Amino acid sequence: MTSEIRRTFYPLIRSADPGRTMAWLESAFGFTEVAAHKDDSGTIVHAEMRFDTGLLMLGRADTPPASVYVAVDDPDAHHDRAKAAGAEITSPLVDQDYGSRDYAARDLDGNTWYFGTYRP
Repeated sequence: MTSEIRRTFYPLIRSADPGRTMAWLESAFGFTEVAAHKDDSGTIVHAEMRFDTGLLMLGRADTPPASVYVAVDDPDAHHDRAKAAGAEITSPLVDQDYGSRDYAARDLDGNTWYFGTYRP
């Protein structure tokens, strides 16, 4: 019987050249590519890499530097709780084209937190 790991937290790092960073993470640390999503010009805008049981998300450098993605089962309730507590919602609840429903908020120190149903 195989047990699937239910991940919740996904660190999100930024890179000026995600393709180069992915190649380096593979060469230097042994990460393996899970997914690489590109825009119309072929530039990687979001990628996922695995190391053992962990998963790292990688984005472009033109977005906030410190961030974490957290998978939640009920993003609407989570959003409402955060908003009621005074969280600064930086991206409203939205249904993404890849199937996730998510939102983003900024914490007291300016870090960005993404919450959604997507579990890579």
